[in-house]
Amino acid sequence: MDAVVVLTMAVLLLAFVTIATLVLVIRRTATPKVARPSAEQLAEVDDELALARAEAGQIRVKAESEADEILRRSEAAAESAARLRQEVEEESRTLKHELKELRADLERREKRLAEREERLDEESKRQGERERKLAETEAELAERRTELSQVDEERRKVLERVARLTAEQAKAELIRDIANQAKREAALIIREIESEARKEGEKRATKIVTLAVQRVAAEQTAESVVSVLHLPGDEMKGRIIGREGRNIRAFESTTGVNLIIDDTPEAVLLSCFDPVRRETGRLTLEKLILDGRIHPQRIEEAYERSKAEVQALCARAGEDALVELSITDMHPELTLLLGQLRYRTSYGQNVLKHLIESAHIAGIMASELKLDRQLLKRCALLHDIGKALTHEVEGSHALIGAEIARRYGESEDVVHAIEAHHNEVEVRTVEAVLTQAADAISGSRPGARRESLEAYVKRLERLEEIASSYEGVEKVFAMQAGREIRIMVKPDSIDDIQAQVIARDMAKQVEEELTYPGQIRITVVRESRATEFAR
Repeated sequence: MDAVVVLTMAVLLLAFVTIATLVLVIRRTATPKVARPSAEQLAEVDDELALARAEAGQIRVKAESEADEILRRSEAAAESAARLRQEVEEESRTLKHELKELRADLERREKRLAEREERLDEESKRQGERERKLAETEAELAERRTELSQVDEERRKVLERVARLTAEQAKAELIRDIANQAKREAALIIREIESEARKEGEKRATKIVTLAVQRVAAEQTAESVVSVLHLPGDEMKGRIIGREGRNIRAFESTTGVNLIIDDTPEAVLLSCFDPVRRETGRLTLEKLILDGRIHPQRIEEAYERSKAEVQALCARAGEDALVELSITDMHPELTLLLGQLRYRTSYGQNVLKHLIESAHIAGIMASELKLDRQLLKRCALLHDIGKALTHEVEGSHALIGAEIARRYGESEDVVHAIEAHHNEVEVRTVEAVLTQAADAISGSRPGARRESLEAYVKRLERLEEIASSYEGVEKVFAMQAGREIRIMVKPDSIDDIQAQVIARDMAKQVEEELTYPGQIRITVVRESRATEFAR
């Protein structure tokens, strides 16, 4: 419609331009009849007319082009409007269909809701009926409860008259009997469980320990803080002492080792609490004796050479231990400290050999228990590393060793096993437990360590004191060097169950109070004898 209007306006505009042009031409050419236009004027008029026609043609072409463009736009708008109308009609049909389905769904839900309300009304009626019956039943029960209370009171009075006991006394007697019976039953159950656990535990422990003892055999030597050096002759003692004791003073001040020269033929004693320093002093004195020239300058030179030699021996001993155990990637300082333990003893047991033996035992137990073998061997090898510095750093060797291992990059599992192997830190890992076990097995096996007589006697006295403190104990015997305690109890006052309880309680008390290698067996003997005389 708009295109038709535009086209009409363009045609009218073109006609108007044409008429105006003709009028202009007529006016210019209208002259008096007496004056005839010249050829030049006619030419000008023709040119203007041609120009006007050309302009009219351009206007017409432009108007036609604009009309075509407007027509195309109108057709496109009409197509778009048609598509939009179709989409709106389709959407309207879809919405009508959905609305119809929603209405149907709403009707179904309303129907179900009505049915549910009807069922709830019926259930409410039934619930009210049940509550009424329950109230009646509770009233009947209350009446019966009252009747039973009266009957129970009468029966209690009759029982008190017959038994000559009050209710509180009878209750206490019953509770006492039940408690005794429960204790007996609990003791029987505990004994049965302990028996099964002990049987299985002893079986597995025997297997592990026998394998460990069979596969590990380490030679032990008994050492002390004194070393004996043999001399080629007694005249060497005078040369060692020197003029007015000059040589012996220089030796002791340089090495830090006390040199004891007595009447022992062809021998001198070297005494020092530090085994590495003592070994250095021994090597120094050997070199001086072989050289024959003993004076302060030679003593210092021999001491420096011996010190370097001992240092190399310590490093080699640590490396040999690592090679024997197939352990790699250990800090050189830790290797050197391990080597220094070659000259350290504990209760007569060489510490380095004890660590190697413990590492082998821990590795065997790890293999049996399907654990990390290398980690367990590393924990056991380093658990006494702090003993190399206990005379230099204040504190227990377990905590010192843990700090050293942490400083030189060992893992937290290894550090924890070191610091917890004497229970100075609470045990949290399986590796720490097995490290304790390997340490105890290596230290408690027969012949591994010496024990002072004073500590041995004190432990036996304390064991007998603990056993005698229990009620009903008649005699106590310490047997097998304190590894077994045999307790004789009075059969009239102690029965079999109480004897088992005494054994278990004493075992716990001994574990808490005493420190000892291996284990202590506690045997409680209850013996009944019947004696008659024939006359």
